[in-house]
Amino acid sequence: MSGRDSHLASSGSLNSRAALASTSVAIVLALLKTYAAWQTHSIAMLGSLADTGLDLVASLVTLVAVRVAAQPADFQHRYGHGKAEALAALFQVSLISVAALGIMIRSIARFGGGGEQSQAEYGIGVSIFAMVLTFALLGYQSYVIRTTRSVAISADNLHYRSDLALNGAVILALVLEVYLHWHGVDALFGLAIGLWLAWGAWSTATHAIDQLMDKEWPTEKVEQFLSVASLHPELKGIHDLRTRTSGTHDFVQFHMWVDPGMTVAQAHEVMDEIEAKLRAQFPGLDILIHPDPEGHVDYDDPIAARAAEDVVADLKAAGE
Repeated sequence: MSGRDSHLASSGSLNSRAALASTSVAIVLALLKTYAAWQTHSIAMLGSLADTGLDLVASLVTLVAVRVAAQPADFQHRYGHGKAEALAALFQVSLISVAALGIMIRSIARFGGGGEQSQAEYGIGVSIFAMVLTFALLGYQSYVIRTTRSVAISADNLHYRSDLALNGAVILALVLEVYLHWHGVDALFGLAIGLWLAWGAWSTATHAIDQLMDKEWPTEKVEQFLSVASLHPELKGIHDLRTRTSGTHDFVQFHMWVDPGMTVAQAHEVMDEIEAKLRAQFPGLDILIHPDPEGHVDYDDPIAARAAEDVVADLKAAGE
């Protein structure tokens, strides 16, 4: 197995385990919250149950997406299947947005009316247990996200971070309304949570769309890439540098200036050495290099021509 495929398989395995964990948590919490909502007649608990139901659907979609994304490239998908994660993230964003809108509408409606609540201890107990279980899941998901940079797991993580706030709001609503008779507090919490969910959905959607649109790497990452590439003494310059990310997999291609007197075999050896150094710093990186005689730029490509001088300047600066 190649280094690229090994990295893809390792990331896919981690993402699959994280998706399985979130699905299992969602099933347990949905069952518990169904019982608590039936016992307490709490609108806040019913809203929490609805949110957990969305979590379950989203986790199942994530589980399918990360397994599809982990599949190696084939003849029909030469760049792999990584964009399945971005599609899953957008689907989750739509669910989060629906949940946020529903919570805000329900919260506003609660300002104008009430609802009798009973047996608050059931709702409080279930919510505390849900928070403990969710904390454990979030810790594991955070580790997976740091390792694989999965947008699908990141979107799933947003669901469960919102659950912490939602469960905390349920506890406060039940305590303040049932025991202290402070009516309207749960509506305020619900409105705030809905707005926070909407903001998180927008941030996740932006990240997913960037991947689908093949947005270039962040400037810091490009600078790191150039600093590693510039270490090879036979590299005279780089132009037409293109970068993108698909799921957990990075792609880069560029034209490399070499001494015009080099043979094809010598240039190929230099490219192999540069690729080895880059893959050591960027595991799983898919690299495509085209050698050019020093100073050559394809001026038929206006973007490449306009960017060539800037990239060469960055390369020189990185090597200093």
